[in-house]
Amino acid sequence: MSIVKILQQSTIESLSALYNQSFTDKDFQINQTKPEFEGDYTVVMFSLVKSLKLSPDAIGNQLGEHLVKNYPQFFSAYNIIKGFLNLTVADAYWQDLLHKNYNDICYGKKALNGKKVMVEYASPNTNKPLHLGHLRNIFLGWSVAEILKASGYEVVKSCIVNDRGIHICKSMIAWQMFGNGATPESTGVKGDHLVGEYYVKFNDVYKQQVAELIAAGKTKDEAEKEAPIMKATQQMLLDWEDGKPEVMELWKTMNGWVYAGFDVTYNSIGADFDKTYYESNTYLLGKDIVQQGMDKKVFYQKDDSSIWIDLTAEGLDEKIVQRSDGTSVYITQDIGLALQKYEQYKIDQSIYVIGNEQNYHMKVLQLICQKLGMPNADNIYHLSYGMVELTSGKMKSREGTVVDADDIVEEMITTSQQHTEELGKVKDFTAEELTALYNTIGLGAMKFYLLRVDPKKTMVFNPAESIDFHGFTGPFVQYTYARIKSILRKQSDSPLTNDSMTNHLLKAEKEVIVVAEQYGSIIEQAAQEHNPSVIANYVFNLAKTFNSFYSELSVANAETEDKKQLRLKISLLTANVLKSGMQLLGINVPERM
Repeated sequence: MSIVKILQQSTIESLSALYNQSFTDKDFQINQTKPEFEGDYTVVMFSLVKSLKLSPDAIGNQLGEHLVKNYPQFFSAYNIIKGFLNLTVADAYWQDLLHKNYNDICYGKKALNGKKVMVEYASPNTNKPLHLGHLRNIFLGWSVAEILKASGYEVVKSCIVNDRGIHICKSMIAWQMFGNGATPESTGVKGDHLVGEYYVKFNDVYKQQVAELIAAGKTKDEAEKEAPIMKATQQMLLDWEDGKPEVMELWKTMNGWVYAGFDVTYNSIGADFDKTYYESNTYLLGKDIVQQGMDKKVFYQKDDSSIWIDLTAEGLDEKIVQRSDGTSVYITQDIGLALQKYEQYKIDQSIYVIGNEQNYHMKVLQLICQKLGMPNADNIYHLSYGMVELTSGKMKSREGTVVDADDIVEEMITTSQQHTEELGKVKDFTAEELTALYNTIGLGAMKFYLLRVDPKKTMVFNPAESIDFHGFTGPFVQYTYARIKSILRKQSDSPLTNDSMTNHLLKAEKEVIVVAEQYGSIIEQAAQEHNPSVIANYVFNLAKTFNSFYSELSVANAETEDKKQLRLKISLLTANVLKSGMQLLGINVPERM
């Protein structure tokens, strides 16, 4: 149990004993004590004044005295500042916590709680390679899944691949017209990049044909509909839906190129999935549900035979769920897949990591599932996140101005190499060790930078800033970890003992233990909020706190052997928590750098 929960429980028990009333943790607030005041945690009691008919100072004095007297194993002193009760946690508590947990690599993580969650992320299209926007999505989804695991949930990581539709046919038509049989092998171009080139080629030719038709007297709308390459693409989509053998063969071939390319990227960035769904297998799933919705009068049919749902009472509008020709729309497929996920895995929550431009779509999906009475409809959760832009502005895939994931990863690794070589501390590394180090630092910098921002916020990615070894960055945390491991290696002739300690804690020593102790609560908060930035901010703060401790106090030349043991244990606990926290962000930490 964390010290905050101990304080909550002790405060409730003390208030009940003092005033013969029932209390809950909602009746008061607990904060960390501000640095300018003496104490570790502050109980804010102004909300108790009305019910107890006493001043905040009077309540604080009575409560503080009761806590110190009756819970001496936890609290050693108190003071009152303008109605705020500041409590000092006993040194014995911090030392006992350190002694029991300094070498626990699972410290802060929870036991399984019996609940299962699915986290869906990535969701790429097979007409182009993964880009920077996908990276924020993938890092966010993967990290949330790991945080939930650390918080006790069984987690299924899933991905839906958008492998059918008009956008896929655009790449296929362009390849047919201009590819001359090109393959990844014959061109030396990675499969997803090759297919993406033909998507851009389609758009270039389409714009040219539209311009020519407008010049010949067509309106813009007419030109866009009659452009030969677009008409050919629409025919190809019809042929695909009819299962025309040569079209299906081309579709499978080009998608195969893309999947091979995706796998290389996923492997390089450390992404994985437990279950992959394909839209080509799921796009018919919702048809039976539409009929059930008609039977339940959740949906209604218009004169043209299209089927709709009226959500105006919920502040939205009318939404089509089946076209007049009987074909499904995206929302229909999503309803069917939501049910399939539940039936396959019996999940307690289904988390969709999808950009905030789909906020409306996700509201509609949940509302329809609820109205249909689908199991687990209330537990659909949209993890909405803001777009990521570069300092040069927005990206557009159809114009070929996106930053490919592979390119940005390569740039980050190259930049990490330049920065590391400038520091000049890796002269004794082998070539293999250097390659691994540059990958670890470059990927770590990118992941940390993209995850340190609250998911809801739009952000600008600055590669140069992300790799600063002295800023709010992944490399700063990685360097702190490597520094601690160096300290521990140098003191390997002073093995840590399991003897309990009876040292008076100096301020700098205590500050590190206090921050490290919070790790379990931080995991819990990040899981509840589905927010990896909570972890990123925490590990940065812990690294900063340790560096302050180390600059002030010597480990190797501690005043006594007991103090040396204490500081070595503080160092090891910090290293374990930093490594664990960074792993929840998908970031490795190097033993040396």
